[in-house]
Amino acid sequence: MTECKGSCVCSCSGGAASASPAVETGEAGRVSHFLVPKMDCAAEERMIRLALEPLAEVAALAFDLPGRRLQVFHDGEIAPIAARLESLGLGARLESSEAVHGAALEQQQRRDSEQSSRQAGVLKWLLAINALMFVVELGSGWLAQSTGLIADSLDMFADAAVYGVALFAVGRALAWQVRAAHFAGVLQLILALGALVEVGRRFFYGSEPQSLSMIGIGLLALVANVACLWLISGHRDGGAHMRASWIFSANDVLANLGVIVAGALVAWTGSPYPDLLIGSVVGLLVLDGARRILALKG
Repeated sequence: MTECKGSCVCSCSGGAASASPAVETGEAGRVSHFLVPKMDCAAEERMIRLALEPLAEVAALAFDLPGRRLQVFHDGEIAPIAARLESLGLGARLESSEAVHGAALEQQQRRDSEQSSRQAGVLKWLLAINALMFVVELGSGWLAQSTGLIADSLDMFADAAVYGVALFAVGRALAWQVRAAHFAGVLQLILALGALVEVGRRFFYGSEPQSLSMIGIGLLALVANVACLWLISGHRDGGAHMRASWIFSANDVLANLGVIVAGALVAWTGSPYPDLLIGSVVGLLVLDGARRILALKG
Protein backbone atom coordinates (compact mmCIF):
# COMPACT_ATOMS: atom_id res chain seq x y z
CA MET A 1 0.00 0.00 0.00
CA THR A 2 1.24 3.49 -0.83
CA GLU A 3 0.45 5.90 1.97
CA CYS A 4 -0.94 9.25 0.88
CA LYS A 5 0.94 12.33 2.05
CA GLY A 6 -0.93 14.09 4.85
CA SER A 7 -3.15 11.14 5.69
CA CYS A 8 -3.10 8.47 8.36
CA VAL A 9 -4.74 5.07 8.54
CA CYS A 10 -6.71 4.53 11.74
CA SER A 11 -8.19 1.21 12.80
CA CYS A 12 -11.96 1.09 13.06
CA SER A 13 -13.78 0.19 16.26
CA GLY A 14 -16.86 -1.92 16.68
CA GLY A 15 -15.20 -5.04 15.27
CA ALA A 16 -15.08 -3.80 11.68
CA ALA A 17 -11.36 -4.41 11.32
CA SER A 18 -11.47 -7.98 12.60
CA ALA A 19 -14.46 -8.76 10.39
CA SER A 20 -12.59 -8.00 7.18
CA PRO A 21 -11.01 -11.00 5.41
CA ALA A 22 -8.50 -8.63 3.81
CA VAL A 23 -7.05 -7.81 7.23
CA GLU A 24 -7.24 -11.25 8.82
CA THR A 25 -5.81 -13.34 5.99
CA GLY A 26 -3.61 -10.84 4.17
CA GLU A 27 -5.63 -11.30 0.98
CA ALA A 28 -6.13 -8.38 -1.34
CA GLY A 29 -8.94 -6.04 -0.39
CA ARG A 30 -9.72 -2.62 -1.85
CA VAL A 31 -9.04 1.00 -1.05
CA SER A 32 -11.49 3.58 -2.37
CA HIS A 33 -10.62 7.26 -2.61
CA PHE A 34 -13.25 9.92 -1.86
CA LEU A 35 -13.19 13.69 -2.23
CA VAL A 36 -15.18 15.23 0.66
CA PRO A 37 -15.40 19.01 0.01
CA LYS A 38 -17.06 19.90 3.34
CA MET A 39 -14.69 17.89 5.54
CA ASP A 40 -12.27 20.36 7.11
CA CYS A 41 -12.13 19.74 10.87
CA ALA A 42 -12.34 17.15 13.62
CA ALA A 43 -16.14 17.31 13.81
CA GLU A 44 -16.59 16.12 10.22
CA GLU A 45 -13.94 13.42 10.72
CA ARG A 46 -15.76 12.10 13.77
CA MET A 47 -19.08 12.14 11.90
CA ILE A 48 -17.61 10.02 9.12
CA ARG A 49 -16.13 7.55 11.61
CA LEU A 50 -19.44 7.10 13.39
CA ALA A 51 -21.22 6.63 10.07
CA LEU A 52 -18.80 4.14 8.49
CA GLU A 53 -17.34 2.11 11.35
CA PRO A 54 -20.53 0.04 11.90
CA LEU A 55 -20.25 -1.35 8.35
CA ALA A 56 -18.69 -4.82 8.29
CA GLU A 57 -17.12 -4.06 4.91
CA VAL A 58 -14.93 -1.29 6.38
CA ALA A 59 -11.49 -2.27 7.67
CA ALA A 60 -9.88 1.15 8.21
CA LEU A 61 -10.13 4.83 7.30
CA ALA A 62 -7.45 7.31 6.24
CA PHE A 63 -8.13 11.05 6.48
CA ASP A 64 -6.41 13.92 4.68
CA LEU A 65 -8.22 16.92 6.19
CA PRO A 66 -6.19 19.68 4.46
CA GLY A 67 -6.84 17.97 1.11
CA ARG A 68 -10.43 17.07 2.06
CA ARG A 69 -9.87 13.47 1.00
CA LEU A 70 -10.78 10.14 2.55
CA GLN A 71 -9.46 6.63 1.88
CA VAL A 72 -11.70 3.71 2.84
CA PHE A 73 -10.07 0.29 3.13
CA HIS A 74 -12.81 -2.26 2.65
CA ASP A 75 -13.84 -5.70 1.45
CA GLY A 76 -16.76 -6.10 -0.93
CA GLU A 77 -18.92 -3.52 -2.68
CA ILE A 78 -18.36 0.20 -2.21
CA ALA A 79 -22.07 1.06 -2.74
CA PRO A 80 -23.23 0.83 0.94
CA ILE A 81 -20.19 2.82 2.05
CA ALA A 82 -20.79 5.52 -0.56
CA ALA A 83 -24.47 5.71 0.43
CA ARG A 84 -23.57 6.29 4.10
CA LEU A 85 -21.12 9.03 3.14
CA GLU A 86 -23.64 10.76 0.86
CA SER A 87 -26.24 10.77 3.68
CA LEU A 88 -23.96 13.02 5.79
CA GLY A 89 -24.37 15.91 3.35
CA LEU A 90 -20.64 16.61 3.11
CA GLY A 91 -20.54 16.34 -0.69
CA ALA A 92 -18.54 13.09 -0.73
CA ARG A 93 -17.65 11.86 -4.23
CA LEU A 94 -15.91 8.59 -5.18
CA GLU A 95 -12.80 9.29 -7.26
CA SER A 96 -11.19 5.85 -7.68
CA SER A 97 -10.92 2.35 -6.23
CA GLU A 98 -8.06 -0.13 -6.38
CA ALA A 99 -6.79 -3.39 -4.89
CA VAL A 100 -4.60 -3.27 -1.76
CA HIS A 101 -2.83 -6.02 0.20
CA GLY A 102 -4.00 -6.56 3.77
CA ALA A 103 -0.53 -7.06 5.31
CA ALA A 104 0.46 -3.40 4.82
CA LEU A 105 -2.82 -2.26 6.37
CA GLU A 106 -2.37 -4.52 9.40
CA GLN A 107 1.13 -3.14 10.02
CA GLN A 108 -0.11 0.46 9.81
CA GLN A 109 -2.96 -0.31 12.23
CA ARG A 110 -0.47 -1.58 14.83
CA ARG A 111 1.57 1.63 14.55
CA ASP A 112 -1.57 3.74 14.96
CA SER A 113 -2.55 1.79 18.09
CA GLU A 114 0.82 2.58 19.68
CA GLN A 115 0.55 6.26 18.73
CA SER A 116 -2.95 6.61 20.17
CA SER A 117 -1.81 5.84 23.73
CA ARG A 118 0.85 8.57 23.52
CA GLN A 119 -1.57 11.07 22.04
CA ALA A 120 -4.26 10.47 24.68
CA GLY A 121 -2.37 12.63 27.19
CA VAL A 122 -2.28 15.57 24.78
CA LEU A 123 -6.02 15.19 24.07
CA LYS A 124 -6.73 15.37 27.81
CA TRP A 125 -4.85 18.67 28.05
CA LEU A 126 -6.75 20.01 25.03
CA LEU A 127 -10.04 18.97 26.63
CA ALA A 128 -9.13 20.68 29.92
CA ILE A 129 -8.02 23.94 28.28
CA ASN A 130 -11.10 24.21 26.05
CA ALA A 131 -13.51 23.28 28.86
CA LEU A 132 -11.95 25.89 31.18
CA MET A 133 -12.06 28.61 28.51
CA PHE A 134 -15.70 27.74 27.75
CA VAL A 135 -16.62 28.55 31.35
CA VAL A 136 -14.44 31.68 31.47
CA GLU A 137 -15.68 33.12 28.17
CA LEU A 138 -19.33 32.28 28.83
CA GLY A 139 -19.31 33.98 32.24
CA SER A 140 -17.28 36.95 31.03
CA GLY A 141 -19.44 37.35 27.94
CA TRP A 142 -22.60 37.48 30.03
CA LEU A 143 -21.14 40.06 32.44
CA ALA A 144 -19.67 42.12 29.60
CA GLN A 145 -22.92 41.95 27.57
CA SER A 146 -20.89 40.56 24.66
CA THR A 147 -22.56 38.07 22.32
CA GLY A 148 -19.20 37.67 20.58
CA LEU A 149 -17.61 36.27 23.74
CA ILE A 150 -20.66 34.09 24.44
CA ALA A 151 -20.57 32.62 20.92
CA ASP A 152 -16.79 32.14 21.07
CA SER A 153 -17.23 30.22 24.33
CA LEU A 154 -19.54 27.84 22.45
CA ASP A 155 -16.79 27.31 19.89
CA MET A 156 -14.58 26.27 22.80
CA PHE A 157 -17.34 23.96 23.98
CA ALA A 158 -17.57 22.38 20.52
CA ASP A 159 -13.83 21.66 20.64
CA ALA A 160 -14.06 20.23 24.16
CA ALA A 161 -16.95 18.02 23.05
CA VAL A 162 -14.92 16.61 20.14
CA TYR A 163 -11.95 15.82 22.39
CA GLY A 164 -14.19 14.46 25.15
CA VAL A 165 -16.09 12.14 22.82
CA ALA A 166 -12.82 10.93 21.26
CA LEU A 167 -11.43 10.03 24.69
CA PHE A 168 -14.72 8.53 25.92
CA ALA A 169 -15.01 6.34 22.84
CA VAL A 170 -11.70 4.53 23.36
CA GLY A 171 -12.42 0.85 23.94
CA ARG A 172 -16.20 1.32 23.90
CA ALA A 173 -18.83 -0.08 21.56
CA LEU A 174 -20.04 2.02 18.65
CA ALA A 175 -23.48 2.52 20.26
CA TRP A 176 -21.82 4.28 23.17
CA GLN A 177 -19.81 6.45 20.80
CA VAL A 178 -22.98 7.57 19.01
CA ARG A 179 -24.78 8.27 22.31
CA ALA A 180 -21.85 10.33 23.56
CA ALA A 181 -21.71 12.31 20.31
CA HIS A 182 -25.47 12.92 20.40
CA PHE A 183 -25.32 14.09 24.02
CA ALA A 184 -22.59 16.59 23.13
CA GLY A 185 -24.59 17.62 20.05
CA VAL A 186 -27.75 18.29 22.08
CA LEU A 187 -25.85 20.48 24.55
CA GLN A 188 -24.17 22.28 21.66
CA LEU A 189 -27.55 22.82 19.96
CA ILE A 190 -29.17 24.24 23.11
CA LEU A 191 -26.26 26.59 23.79
CA ALA A 192 -26.05 27.77 20.16
CA LEU A 193 -29.79 28.49 20.01
CA GLY A 194 -29.54 30.32 23.32
CA ALA A 195 -26.68 32.45 21.99
CA LEU A 196 -28.58 33.34 18.80
CA VAL A 197 -31.70 34.21 20.80
CA GLU A 198 -29.53 36.45 22.96
CA VAL A 199 -28.17 38.15 19.83
CA GLY A 200 -31.73 38.83 18.68
CA ARG A 201 -32.82 40.11 22.08
CA ARG A 202 -29.91 42.52 22.31
CA PHE A 203 -30.44 43.66 18.71
CA PHE A 204 -34.03 44.72 19.45
CA TYR A 205 -33.66 45.88 23.04
CA GLY A 206 -30.14 47.22 22.87
CA SER A 207 -26.89 46.33 24.60
CA GLU A 208 -23.70 47.97 25.77
CA PRO A 209 -20.88 45.48 25.21
CA GLN A 210 -17.75 46.26 27.19
CA SER A 211 -15.00 46.57 24.62
CA LEU A 212 -12.12 46.21 27.09
CA SER A 213 -13.53 42.92 28.39
CA MET A 214 -14.03 41.68 24.84
CA ILE A 215 -10.43 42.47 23.93
CA GLY A 216 -8.97 41.16 27.20
CA ILE A 217 -10.87 37.85 27.29
CA GLY A 218 -10.40 37.46 23.54
CA LEU A 219 -6.64 37.76 24.07
CA LEU A 220 -6.81 35.17 26.88
CA ALA A 221 -8.69 32.78 24.58
CA LEU A 222 -6.11 33.46 21.88
CA VAL A 223 -3.31 32.52 24.29
CA ALA A 224 -5.21 29.33 25.22
CA ASN A 225 -5.55 28.29 21.57
CA VAL A 226 -1.91 29.08 20.86
CA ALA A 227 -1.05 26.84 23.84
CA CYS A 228 -3.19 24.11 22.24
CA LEU A 229 -1.30 24.53 18.97
CA TRP A 230 1.99 24.22 20.86
CA LEU A 231 0.81 21.03 22.59
CA ILE A 232 -0.26 19.51 19.28
CA SER A 233 2.81 20.65 17.32
CA GLY A 234 4.84 17.56 18.18
CA HIS A 235 2.00 15.22 17.23
CA ARG A 236 0.24 16.83 14.27
CA ASP A 237 1.90 14.43 11.82
CA GLY A 238 1.15 11.41 13.99
CA GLY A 239 -2.45 10.76 13.05
CA ALA A 240 -5.64 12.16 11.60
CA HIS A 241 -7.08 13.07 15.02
CA MET A 242 -4.02 15.13 15.93
CA ARG A 243 -3.95 16.90 12.55
CA ALA A 244 -7.68 17.56 12.99
CA SER A 245 -6.99 19.03 16.43
CA TRP A 246 -4.31 21.26 14.91
CA ILE A 247 -6.69 22.54 12.23
CA PHE A 248 -9.49 23.00 14.79
CA SER A 249 -7.29 25.10 17.11
CA ALA A 250 -5.90 27.09 14.17
CA ASN A 251 -9.46 27.93 13.07
CA ASP A 252 -10.29 28.96 16.65
CA VAL A 253 -7.45 31.47 16.55
CA LEU A 254 -9.32 33.21 13.71
CA ALA A 255 -12.51 33.30 15.81
CA ASN A 256 -10.54 34.79 18.72
CA LEU A 257 -9.08 37.45 16.43
CA GLY A 258 -12.62 38.20 15.21
CA VAL A 259 -13.76 38.87 18.80
CA ILE A 260 -10.73 41.09 19.45
CA VAL A 261 -11.33 43.09 16.26
CA ALA A 262 -15.04 43.40 17.12
CA GLY A 263 -14.07 44.71 20.58
CA ALA A 264 -11.79 47.29 19.00
CA LEU A 265 -14.58 48.38 16.63
CA VAL A 266 -17.02 48.67 19.53
CA ALA A 267 -14.52 50.93 21.34
CA TRP A 268 -13.91 53.00 18.19
CA THR A 269 -17.51 53.42 17.00
CA GLY A 270 -19.44 53.10 20.24
CA SER A 271 -21.83 50.78 18.40
CA PRO A 272 -22.82 47.27 19.60
CA TYR A 273 -23.25 45.99 16.03
CA PRO A 274 -19.70 44.60 15.55
CA ASP A 275 -20.26 42.47 18.65
CA LEU A 276 -23.67 41.31 17.43
CA LEU A 277 -22.23 40.45 14.01
CA ILE A 278 -19.38 38.27 15.31
CA GLY A 279 -21.79 36.66 17.79
CA SER A 280 -24.18 35.76 14.97
CA VAL A 281 -21.47 34.33 12.69
CA VAL A 282 -19.84 32.12 15.33
CA GLY A 283 -23.23 31.09 16.75
CA LEU A 284 -24.44 29.92 13.34
CA LEU A 285 -21.25 27.93 12.77
CA VAL A 286 -21.66 26.17 16.12
CA LEU A 287 -25.35 25.52 15.36
CA ASP A 288 -24.48 23.91 12.02
CA GLY A 289 -21.91 21.69 13.74
CA ALA A 290 -24.56 20.53 16.24
CA ARG A 291 -26.99 19.76 13.41
CA ARG A 292 -24.46 17.53 11.68
CA ILE A 293 -23.63 15.66 14.89
CA LEU A 294 -27.30 14.99 15.66
CA ALA A 295 -27.80 13.65 12.11
CA LEU A 296 -25.43 10.76 12.87
CA LYS A 297 -26.87 7.26 13.01
CA GLY A 298 -25.33 4.15 14.51
